[in-house]
Amino acid sequence: MKYAGRLAAVAVVGALSLAACGTDNNTGATGSTSSASASAPAAGNDNGGLSGTINAAGSSAQANAITEWTKNFTATNPGVTLNYQPSGSGAGVQAFIQGTVSFAGSDSALKEDEPTQANARCKTGNAINIPMVTGPVAVVYNLPGVEGLQLSPKTLGGIFNSTITKWDDAAIKADNPDATLPSTPIQAFHRSDESGTSDNFTKFLKATAEWPYEPAKAWPAEAKGQGSKGSDGIASSVKDTEGAISYVELSYAENSSLQKAKVANGAGEFVELTPESAAKTVETAEVKGTGNDLALSIDYATKTAGAYPIVLVTYEITCEKGLPAEEAKVVKSFLQYTSSDEGQAALKELGYAPLSGGLLTKVRTAVEAIS
Repeated sequence: MKYAGRLAAVAVVGALSLAACGTDNNTGATGSTSSASASAPAAGNDNGGLSGTINAAGSSAQANAITEWTKNFTATNPGVTLNYQPSGSGAGVQAFIQGTVSFAGSDSALKEDEPTQANARCKTGNAINIPMVTGPVAVVYNLPGVEGLQLSPKTLGGIFNSTITKWDDAAIKADNPDATLPSTPIQAFHRSDESGTSDNFTKFLKATAEWPYEPAKAWPAEAKGQGSKGSDGIASSVKDTEGAISYVELSYAENSSLQKAKVANGAGEFVELTPESAAKTVETAEVKGTGNDLALSIDYATKTAGAYPIVLVTYEITCEKGLPAEEAKVVKSFLQYTSSDEGQAALKELGYAPLSGGLLTKVRTAVEAIS
């Protein structure tokens, strides 16, 4: 189950409906909600007393995490079925707004007119962004014979803006003075579908690399490059193309055994991507939401020693109040488990960075407010 997140859906056992949304804005998601008897345990484990079916949709970045959590949660709650559709963050958010899912997974917090629409869907309460999964974004490449590649944000900006086109370009040589670089043409891949991963990656470039385009889920056409759909598509394209480079969640990079570049942070330190180095960046993120809405502002130019700067946070977006009572019990119980020490510890083996410290405390407080 370690990398089983590439499912069209994850299913386990029961009868209450819900669907989650995410930031990878791909295709639409469907789901339905129905009432069911449920008794929510204090720690997300009722040893069989909890029952219901949850339909969720959204971010493909957290699909591996949802798969593992579902396996563990339903092992102790066999009366629960959890169906997660990794349809993309944007599709997940829209499914939540339309009321066809009970929570959405999204690699970006609600923005623009989405909060107003989501609050209207909740009726008696507000929608809240609860950060749950830290997904480090790896810069992956396929360059046989070149190990330990180092890339500064400025160099990355040039590569993905198609102004640096050969692997032996002077800018890449400056980042890698001891490496022997071939003159192989660079094949830069980006997400062809609207994606929270693209949104976060372009936010990083905008903050650090003189990137001339506004951050967005859709890749800017002016930057050119080659498109590939979904995290799976990116991983496959890089693996199959010599000279390729792209960005993808760490779990997908590891699953495909892709080479990962070290990326310079705001202090100019080239940092290897690990769950621990990514967590250092998330720990310094500022909460910009109010109350139990925990939308974060990430410092992509962090100067924290040993901090890997390209990270995304996947939020579980749901109603603080306003879900049908029995449905809310199941959602709350599941999120109690995912935010528990056990639930977060399960992420590390999957290529994610567990939440910790004050942020994790705030996440648990937000989950407890669901009713």
